[in-house]
Amino acid sequence: MSAVESIAESVTSAVNAAAETAASVAQTLISEVLNTATELGASPTKFDLTDFINEKLALWGEICMELVSSIDFENKLFMLACFCVCFNPMFWNIVARMEYKTHFLTKLAGSAKKGCYILAFIIFSLGIVRDIVYERALAAQPVSALLTGDYVKCAGYLSIGVGQVLVLTSMYQLGITGTYLGDYFGILMEERVTTFPFNVSNNPMYQGSTLSFLGAALVSGKPAGLLIAFLVSTMYQGALQLEEPFTAQIYAKRDQERSKKNI
Repeated sequence: MSAVESIAESVTSAVNAAAETAASVAQTLISEVLNTATELGASPTKFDLTDFINEKLALWGEICMELVSSIDFENKLFMLACFCVCFNPMFWNIVARMEYKTHFLTKLAGSAKKGCYILAFIIFSLGIVRDIVYERALAAQPVSALLTGDYVKCAGYLSIGVGQVLVLTSMYQLGITGTYLGDYFGILMEERVTTFPFNVSNNPMYQGSTLSFLGAALVSGKPAGLLIAFLVSTMYQGALQLEEPFTAQIYAKRDQERSKKNI
């Protein structure tokens, strides 16, 4: 069995299981509503939504299967794009933690700020490589008829536009050191940024990047792009699970040290 057939079969099984569960839950809720209405003296007409729910979920399953079956999982550029998407956030989190514990980049560059600039250059370069590979991977993937409508393209361009606004404005607000893990170098901000885009998004850089990947997939009409965009979102969520608690710990330590000095 090929990778495509295996994934398609998994999607089908998952959708069928979801359909059965949803239908069962819906039927239970309907029965409870009808019983309650009867107890209150009403005489509602019984109806069954099981077939309707199964029909809609089966349709959704067919759509998912068609999209998945359009992906060339064995294409080397596709696999390389997935690797880059996974590698980048793991790389910068590992390097940043090493810097925080050993200050190896600070020692190498001669100062914390220069060390942060080195890491920023590396992360930015890795991002450029990832984007180029992603673009070429999409070019090598088949188009799905489900993603070729004008509305889909408009949604894609809108997604790219919103994504780029979030990314660029967050970089403007944070600066180079704020964007590229300056916290791990001891370069801390005095207060949390609350102006746009941080007043509409907790993590505009990651969310904006995800929207850009999603938009590119929709504009090109490539299901493979949707899968990679989902992978991007998943990796960023994982990165946040590492970064947010650790960053909070760094600032808590700074505040504690300041409190001791003021005593």
